[in-house]
Amino acid sequence: MKNSGRHFNICWWAMCTTSRSVERLLADIRDLVPIITLRAAEIEQARQIPLDLVNALRSVGIFRMFVAKSHGGLELDLPAGLQVIAALSRIEASVGWAAMIGCIAPMFAAWLPRQSVDRVYRDGPDVVLAGSSIPASRAEAVMDGFRVNGRWPFTSGCQYADWMFGFCAMTEGSIPLADQIGPPRVRAVVLSVREWQIEDTWHAIGLKGTGSHDIVLKDATASEADLLDLETGAPCLPGPIYQSVPHLLPLFHGAFAVGVAEGALDDPVMLAESGRQQFKASVPMRDSEIFQFELGQISADARAACALLETQGASHWRHALARTLRDDTLFAQGTQTGTWASTTCVRVVDACFTLAGGGAVYENSSLQRRLRDVHTGAQHATVQRRHYGAAGVAALAQFRDRELSRLDDHTFQDIGLTSSALLRETMKPFWR
Repeated sequence: MKNSGRHFNICWWAMCTTSRSVERLLADIRDLVPIITLRAAEIEQARQIPLDLVNALRSVGIFRMFVAKSHGGLELDLPAGLQVIAALSRIEASVGWAAMIGCIAPMFAAWLPRQSVDRVYRDGPDVVLAGSSIPASRAEAVMDGFRVNGRWPFTSGCQYADWMFGFCAMTEGSIPLADQIGPPRVRAVVLSVREWQIEDTWHAIGLKGTGSHDIVLKDATASEADLLDLETGAPCLPGPIYQSVPHLLPLFHGAFAVGVAEGALDDPVMLAESGRQQFKASVPMRDSEIFQFELGQISADARAACALLETQGASHWRHALARTLRDDTLFAQGTQTGTWASTTCVRVVDACFTLAGGGAVYENSSLQRRLRDVHTGAQHATVQRRHYGAAGVAALAQFRDRELSRLDDHTFQDIGLTSSALLRETMKPFWR
């Protein structure tokens, strides 16, 4: 009983600590609202987050949200982190995206060897990592480690990063290396920003302020200590948040989209509350039954996306705490959730843009910016609609398992089948 009570007290203390950290972060974010809002046009024109604003995000702890407590970080739980990303994305999408990328990166870093993690965070937890998960380049085995050459696109936050990483196909000469009979080996190389070149390629229709340029390595040398392995490796840190990075990524994209959609909903409401009456309308917007109906329908979609994200986030976190997150069905569910939330939020922002009328087309309208940003975010490979296929496969598998579990040793006694195991083997071809 004493041990159980101690475990409860530790869990309760941890939950309270996380709650206080999140409340403090959200309060600090609220203080940043007027600053970020006033500088939205500047962020777009510069195609990057101003360094003083990056430093403000550092100082409030955005980039240490998922850094391990052993290295001075907050090591928040998953639902809390999703809440923070949605809050920032509601203010300005590029800032929310930059925060999302910056707070996810420590989860990747946790898969480095421990001495390398210690090196990354030796000067404190407010380190910014940026990288690309596209295995677009090669790391060739040489006598003193690996020689890395290549270019990685879509590297958000590279202009103010301290460390950067890119995934590589591992080779020996021109021959791909593989683990036994598996697919070609893929690892990420993590190096100080001094080793990288940035090429100005981010000329996009949306999320302009993320500075998602190409990064380049030319004949860079990396050792085994500079490589992380998400495929066959394991995190060097014990926290549940580091257990399986790919399972969590779609939920962060969903949180970003929910935040942008909630911000877009604010815009037509503010227009209506200002007393605006649209051209040829018989009543002001706030008194229009058509406006009220459309707004009610749109807000229902936004609430549904938020609710699904919260439910899946809580489910993923329970599995992470139980060390059961690395599961194919959970991966399909998380990807389905992130994809559906992103797709639904695109629809919400589109509808808000339409509802606002002609004023939304001007460059000084935050709605036109949110429209471009949410569409750009939804193009990310993590949340593209093709991933629904995996969720469909999982749903079919669950149905087959459910139907087979109904069969027991007594079901077919009249035809002489008394073994449920034999019956299941017999029935399997019909469920494929």
